[in-house]
Amino acid sequence: MKIGLPKALLYHHYSPLWKAFFDELKVEFIESDNTTIKTLIKGKEKSIDESCLALKIYLGHIEELKDKCDYILVPRIFSLTKSEQVCTNFNCLYDLVRNTFKDIKILNYNIDVKHHHTEKSGFIKIGKELGFSIIESASAYNKAKEIENNYYKNEEKKAKNALKSNKTKILLLGHPYILKDNLIGKTITNYLEQNNISIIYSYQIPKDLIEFNCSKISTKIHFTINKELIAAFNYFKDKVDGTIILTAFPCGPDSLSNEMIIRKRKKHPTLLLTFEDLTNNTAVITRLESFLDMLKGGIHL
Repeated sequence: MKIGLPKALLYHHYSPLWKAFFDELKVEFIESDNTTIKTLIKGKEKSIDESCLALKIYLGHIEELKDKCDYILVPRIFSLTKSEQVCTNFNCLYDLVRNTFKDIKILNYNIDVKHHHTEKSGFIKIGKELGFSIIESASAYNKAKEIENNYYKNEEKKAKNALKSNKTKILLLGHPYILKDNLIGKTITNYLEQNNISIIYSYQIPKDLIEFNCSKISTKIHFTINKELIAAFNYFKDKVDGTIILTAFPCGPDSLSNEMIIRKRKKHPTLLLTFEDLTNNTAVITRLESFLDMLKGGIHL
């Protein structure tokens, strides 16, 4: 038995939890390779034109992984709180993959807090499908949750250390599946590191401070995951020299949260980079060069 984990979308939110859960149950898993241009091309062939860049990349990872494992983990997430939702791509992910790839077996769990489907019950369901008891599955989930919490505590510590640096400090703001993707985020992080920039990532905000900091900009955010982006901007903006927002076209929730951030930034230097195609990075590097020159010159636009 080997479980496939596509290294895209929800993987970059939940991989510490997923991997720890399967490790506790001693179930073998395999991750897809880092995103390449070939991954994106394969994803485009499987998706409609209106799909966002991140979803196209995800489908490319499924295509590259499907013949290397027995099952592919494809969760469905509808709501993480009773009054909010997440991106519609996460709502439909299971159905989308099932109807696009007819020949793969899917391991699935559902999180819909609004209708009483919790994360823990979803992982117990996975365990039962793999032949484990409720007690074994619940125990594995509890231990995996501790590991996930420790992972994010460690990320918070990394941010604190980065903020102590004497280097120019930039908040890189975006969803983890954008910031950590080898084809999107790595292009930016590699360039910034080469230019001696200290990078703070939006997902490094302390989780217990998200609601408070988000409310300082807006109390009416419908998309739960975007609250982290808005909160991170409010929390870090006075601690860094500038902010770079990374987003995948045409993301509806991001278009709203990005607009809120830009309107509230005042004189805080902010650069918005929207990615639609990744065949040429020249324009992105040129904009990064200009932004860093602007910071060094003390120019605020």
